[in-house]
Amino acid sequence: MMSKRKKKILYIIIKEHIRTAAPVGSKTVAEKYKLDISPATIRNEMAELEEEGYIIQPHTSAGRIPTAKAYNLYLENLKLKEINRKNKEILDTTLQNLNEEDFKKAAKVLANLSGNAVFWAFHRNNLYYTGISNVLTQPEFIRKNLIYNISLIIDRLDEIINSIFEEIENGLHVFVGTGNPFGSFCSSILVKYYRKKQEGMFGIVGPLRMDYEKNISLANYIFKKVNNSK
Repeated sequence: MMSKRKKKILYIIIKEHIRTAAPVGSKTVAEKYKLDISPATIRNEMAELEEEGYIIQPHTSAGRIPTAKAYNLYLENLKLKEINRKNKEILDTTLQNLNEEDFKKAAKVLANLSGNAVFWAFHRNNLYYTGISNVLTQPEFIRKNLIYNISLIIDRLDEIINSIFEEIENGLHVFVGTGNPFGSFCSSILVKYYRKKQEGMFGIVGPLRMDYEKNISLANYIFKKVNNSK
């Protein structure tokens, strides 16, 4: 079991990295969050977190960034929050008729609110996607090899969705790193729903650093509006 202190430091690193996209150093953890812990203790805890595979050190920085293992631990303890009033009003207005045209508009809204790519599969072979540029402009993906990997995902999006459409169960699912059908270098939130006896699926695809708290809440709110087994 991870100690409360170590978990608190890890969560600070995760939240700070989600916010800034930059590696997080012990000085930031100590000064910004005003922990009643010495800098030396924080460095020791971070060294242990690194040994345990929760954070890594990019070669260009003295700071650390979370790994997929860290995000999965973070997600295990993440409590779902209500979306704010403004976003609720936007989505309620967008999803008035709950038809295919509304779902396309909702995908665009979700891409804008999340800052990630969004797809919507109305049926197994009827796919719409938007927000690809949101992903391509993320700091993580400026390296040529990752741009190439993302391009492959875009080219194979239909194939990927078709391969997982029947496997995904009704509800909301989060995939981070290994096991993510879109690639271990990114994460996805997939939502399977039933409406008028037809299956549909939408999802958010972005970096490991995506804002899970916000995005899961947005996706869950949409799920509640569109899911209807009758």
